[in-house]
Amino acid sequence: MLVKIDKIERKLAVFTLVGIISGIYTVTASAEPRFADSLGTVKVSDVKDTSTLRIPFILWGGDIPTFYANGGLKTRPGTIFAQLGLNIELVRGDDFIRQVKDYMEGNSAFLRGVFGMPGQASEVIGSDSRTKPYMFMQMTWSAGDHCVAREEIKTLTDLKGKKICLQTGGPHDVGFVDDVLATAGLTRNDVTLLFAKDLTGTADSPAELFRKDGTIAACFVVSPDMIGLTGGFSNVGTGAEGTVKGAHILVSTAELSYSIADTYVCRSDFWTKHSDIVTKFTAGYLKACEEVIELKKAYEADNTSSDSQKYKALLQMSQDIFGKKDIPTLEDAHGLLCDCTFVGHAGNVAFLEKNNPHGFEVLQNKILDIVISRGYAKVRQGIFPSPIDWNSSAFDILTKKQVVRGERFKPEAVLEEIEALNAGMLDSRTILAFSINFKSNQDTFSELQYGSEYQRVVDSLGKFGNAVIAIRGHADVTKVLSECVASGIEKKILRQSGTSGNYSYFLNGKPLNLNSTAEIVSLIENGAFDGSLEHNPREVMNAARNLSRKRAEAVRDSIVDFAKKNNITLDISQIQPVGVGVKEPLVTKPGNMAEAEQNMRVEFRIIRVNAEAINPSDFDF
Repeated sequence: MLVKIDKIERKLAVFTLVGIISGIYTVTASAEPRFADSLGTVKVSDVKDTSTLRIPFILWGGDIPTFYANGGLKTRPGTIFAQLGLNIELVRGDDFIRQVKDYMEGNSAFLRGVFGMPGQASEVIGSDSRTKPYMFMQMTWSAGDHCVAREEIKTLTDLKGKKICLQTGGPHDVGFVDDVLATAGLTRNDVTLLFAKDLTGTADSPAELFRKDGTIAACFVVSPDMIGLTGGFSNVGTGAEGTVKGAHILVSTAELSYSIADTYVCRSDFWTKHSDIVTKFTAGYLKACEEVIELKKAYEADNTSSDSQKYKALLQMSQDIFGKKDIPTLEDAHGLLCDCTFVGHAGNVAFLEKNNPHGFEVLQNKILDIVISRGYAKVRQGIFPSPIDWNSSAFDILTKKQVVRGERFKPEAVLEEIEALNAGMLDSRTILAFSINFKSNQDTFSELQYGSEYQRVVDSLGKFGNAVIAIRGHADVTKVLSECVASGIEKKILRQSGTSGNYSYFLNGKPLNLNSTAEIVSLIENGAFDGSLEHNPREVMNAARNLSRKRAEAVRDSIVDFAKKNNITLDISQIQPVGVGVKEPLVTKPGNMAEAEQNMRVEFRIIRVNAEAINPSDFDF
């Protein structure tokens, strides 16, 4: 049952907002509970025990290296943390309200959650000088959160006016859904958001509501629920084995890879007195990430090797800690780890860079905008960036302290893949598409004309780390059609009948429809109009394709210049210019210049590419 309410008192947890009313509810932006009200009265105290670090963890693959470094919930001899002289007790922290209370009361100096979680609590944790938050480490980017949509929803722009279900206050509510909508040029006001009580595992979760209510066009879910709805990452639900017919991934953090950042925060007073301990914990965690990744590689290459046995033991430890209800099998634990992109030392350094389009400063501003607009806080209270000296000798234990940045994608492979896709396949790989138009013979594309579109592209590049933006140049088809008609008549293979403006055409006695661009292109490519002395449709079509590619390249260069001017770092390999030529006209047989100019366009498409087109990397940054 859907209950629309304007105000409701409810408690916020890291993945659960428990309401007075069980079920899901439609909530207006003004109805969001202020985090301070949800928290209640809390007495701020000094950190009670520093001999044992009480550090929270949550149900996420990024926490598995923490288990590895500690040897379990308590530090075991011989582990990475033990060798660094640390004594750590790991505690379950899925209840974020409880985490914040422990943090404020001095039971723990640390908070664990996605960036949006301390963002929601920023007004509270920043209210006392002792508890002001230092976000000292980024752990991962998520690759395991998804927007699953019904069959009729093809791209992000199709979400306009539709119902979307997600868990309120959870990892998708503060950031991910906003990134998805913003990419499509939409806001929360353009859709109807239905909020579920739980993230997963109950009747009051987005996946289950999506199953039951056919009017819900899309839902935000984690990987197990995505698989249940669609049958797999690249699959479409058939309706069999519990899947929903036509359900497919519309967008995923596997492509929108800079949306959900997992982080650790510590109290300012603890950092001031024990910065060496925080630095050692960070170095130990990053060392554990390196070793776990190597064990994971060994397991995937040969699951009978000695390293694979160590990896299986880690999966077993993780299942024991999380519990079989959340992690039923060891493969589920492995999948949880695979849903993470570990950023490593280099990723943390890059996270702090001023010109990083998905760095700390940009992400914090975005999160605080959401927190204030949703009513979680009244005062804009920032979070301090990591104070760690990343050149400290503590990080000498790492083998990947520095990573040389290279191109993320293989341009030749990307181009080959894009050009090999037919129209239907290309559409199925397209997350979003939009276009700019130009005039006949235009060869420059200034920021003054297209600045807003360039900003949209740059913003998308800053979010979709594992997708490419194809810049597809299109040309008008009029000249090619006129050359085909003239050549066919000259060769006496084409007959024209009727009156001006209402001609019919017959090629070798069979009707020829000039509105069928695919048929015309096929005839040209197969040589049907070759041999004319005065007219050459093939040459004109090839020239149009080359010109359209040059225009696409000119737009790419303009975007790169735009980014440089605004001190934004781009990976050029992520932008692929393509010359489409006349193959996809919006107006198949223009009758005037205005219609012809509709075909003269440069189209931007955010496209999923196969793993083979991405350069391999242990750490993403």
